[in-house]
Amino acid sequence: MVHIRDEGSVFDASIEKLWKYIGDDSPGTHVHRAITASKVLEAKGNVVVQEMQFLNADGKGTHWETWRLTMNPPRGYTVEAIAGPTKGTKFSQAYTPMGDKTRVDAEGDWVMPGADEATIKKMTLAFLAEAFNEDNAALKKYK
Repeated sequence: MVHIRDEGSVFDASIEKLWKYIGDDSPGTHVHRAITASKVLEAKGNVVVQEMQFLNADGKGTHWETWRLTMNPPRGYTVEAIAGPTKGTKFSQAYTPMGDKTRVDAEGDWVMPGADEATIKKMTLAFLAEAFNEDNAALKKYK
């Protein structure tokens, strides 16, 4: 398990627009290269359990994971991997409003069996950066 903190990325959207986007389950709204399929298994209150198919980091094949997301708007949300190769991973995304922009900070503990600390950190930061860039681009087009 590796503790990682990724601070200071800024979305080009207000916190209100960001939460509207996060809550929009319209097909095609959330497109991430690394997530090839997903389905909601359960939604109760502010908790969503979602099964997702991810591309493997080496680009060869896919794997399934189940994540529990606990939404705490407007402050952020927490993710816990409850099944799959990263089971035991737990991290939070915290949002800070900045007028028509929103800062995001991610922090938590990541698990990747068989990977050393440097590899886990490199892969996690790359995943977070890619997801941020994809969401920020989508938010620029989102109404």
